[in-house]
Amino acid sequence: EEEEKGAMEEGSSESMARAVAAVFEAETRAIGSLDPKRTEFRSLELPLARIKKIMKMEDEVQSQLGGKKCMVSSEAPVLFAKACELFILELTTRAWTHTEESRRRTLQRSDVAAAVSKDEMFDFLIDIVPRAPELQDEPQPDDDRLV
Repeated sequence: EEEEKGAMEEGSSESMARAVAAVFEAETRAIGSLDPKRTEFRSLELPLARIKKIMKMEDEVQSQLGGKKCMVSSEAPVLFAKACELFILELTTRAWTHTEESRRRTLQRSDVAAAVSKDEMFDFLIDIVPRAPELQDEPQPDDDRLV
């Protein structure tokens, strides 16, 4: 029974790795095909003004500058926005893989928690997204969205 469970987890990891690789291959091709002279880099999914505001209010940046106001170039928020989009895309792909493995069609908080718990890369999210076993101990709310 344990061998069967190990084989299922290995297959799950492989399918997740394939899904993430496929998403990033598509993104890499899309980025590679951009023409810098014709592409409007400011047409991203995330609001650049909000990203710039977050970058300026970061406590660590302020403390390193001795409380002085920091300046942010116009290119930096664009790069951060694209990085955030790719991060969200990868986390969503990993969570969706868990959703499909559970034979559901609705992505839930528990799927995000499972995606976070399966990879050390997401350990910085532990305070925000509880690990999957912790979710099972808590009563599940009717509304399973991330807050």
